[in-house]
Amino acid sequence: MSFNTILELLGLVIGLLYLWWEYNADPKVWLASVIMPAISMWIYYSKGLYADFGINIYYLLIAVYGFVSWTKKTHGSKPDSRGHRQISHTPLPVWIGVFVSAICLWGALWWILVTFTDSTVPTADSFTTALSIVGLWMMAKKYVEQWFIWFIVDMVCCGLYLYKGLYFYCGLYGVYTVISIFGYRKWRKLMNC
Repeated sequence: MSFNTILELLGLVIGLLYLWWEYNADPKVWLASVIMPAISMWIYYSKGLYADFGINIYYLLIAVYGFVSWTKKTHGSKPDSRGHRQISHTPLPVWIGVFVSAICLWGALWWILVTFTDSTVPTADSFTTALSIVGLWMMAKKYVEQWFIWFIVDMVCCGLYLYKGLYFYCGLYGVYTVISIFGYRKWRKLMNC
């Protein structure tokens, strides 16, 4: 078994923990958000998925922001039962910003990949990276609709990783795709509690 395969299996296990904690809106999700990118960076770079490699730097930084955002005591808005940020709907102006940001990021990342790398999948790699950037920010804000973003990202990543021969990650993202549907329903129930 190669070193990359061992790392991919470890990433699979941590990814499943991440998914469980995200599904339950547990702040421990941000701990997995620190460990998994470190593993994934090695794997993605070795497979020429440079945008996926780069986004993991962002994941490390947003993990700190997300943890603070989820666990700090809220003032001015209705907190959840632990006094933390409550799950909410994404306001329309935020959706507009998310859409514009995702399009701009996709274009910029595509250009960087085409211009400066030997990426064989610049369109898909930059697309999933752009959506992941806005999706993770939405998750840090605890917007329930972040699950829509993850459904799209996970579906595309599943095919991309299959194409690149990352079979364990393909399986993981297949599970992520299915769980994103259930995650949305679970967060909707948590919102109404």
